[in-house]
Amino acid sequence: MSPLMSKETLVFISGILLTVIPFMGIPHAWRQYTVFGIGIVLILIGYILRRRVYLHRFDKGNGECGTDSFVETTEKLFDEGAIE
Repeated sequence: MSPLMSKETLVFISGILLTVIPFMGIPHAWRQYTVFGIGIVLILIGYILRRRVYLHRFDKGNGECGTDSFVETTEKLFDEGAIE
């Protein structure tokens, strides 16, 4: 894939091809393989795009990945002398 064609552009072109293929007069067997191949390409591109968005949610922008689900604290949570 050339750097000029982004994944989003490839999805757009694949959609156009899927719309036009039934009217092009391609033999039935070739049409089935073409639609199947375009479907596989769309599945792979969709997976790559969703994975990129998923991983982008955890990126802090400085090369470090993580979430705020774990925060270490240094203050005492309980009094040591107060045993009930």
